Amino acid sequence: MKKTINKTQIVKRTMLTVTDLHVREAGEGEQSRTIVGYAILFDTPSAPLWQDEDGEAREVIAPEAITKDVLDGCDIKMTMFHDRQLILARSRNGQGTLSYTVDEKGVAFEFEAPNTVDGDKALELVKRGDISGCSFMFTTRYYDDACVERSAKTVNGYTTIIYRVKAVTGVYDFTLAADPAYPDTSVEAREFVTELKKDGEPEQTVQDEKYREQVSEMRQAASRVISF
Repeated sequence: MKKTINKTQIVKRTMLTVTDLHVREAGEGEQSRTIVGYAILFDTPSAPLWQDEDGEAREVIAPEAITKDVLDGCDIKMTMFHDRQLILARSRNGQGTLSYTVDEKGVAFEFEAPNTVDGDKALELVKRGDISGCSFMFTTRYYDDACVERSAKTVNGYTTIIYRVKAVTGVYDFTLAADPAYPDTSVEAREFVTELKKDGEPEQTVQDEKYREQVSEMRQAASRVISF
């Protein structure tokens, strides 16, 4: 017995943005702690969701997918190394220590590195150029064509698939990242990629679904709620 995944199912994703991070220049005799960069780039292919000898798949965020109104309705944490305990700044419904703007290029951000061990670490790593990009966590209805559009092109037997994200349901964090890593390094991402590789609408057995639910409940129970 098989059960089809609901096309309106919300999928949580993390997407890396390779961008120039830097510390804003300060006046003479002053030391700036303002870190600026782009968390999201529009119309820019992501690192491969998967890649083999036959082809690859990438994601692209459409400009209409993420607007200031969408961001202003979210609780966005600025973190480091995908660790939600390492909070550097935060925006709750458009207010807080993390600020952002949306332009034709994407979503730019800036924040003052806090006077903490983590803030000092982030500041130094950005100054040295050791941190080379950002990633952001978002949710969308991945199997709903109104939210994500799939296209494919084959050249000399090599197929490139593009998943164009046209609408998101939420943005949850911006993260300073050291390396542009393939997104299939986590269990959740590997499961997600496996579903995408299947032809047609994804399917899974009831037993597999129950297993996923159990794993999800275990992860939620182990996670700590961040509040301040």
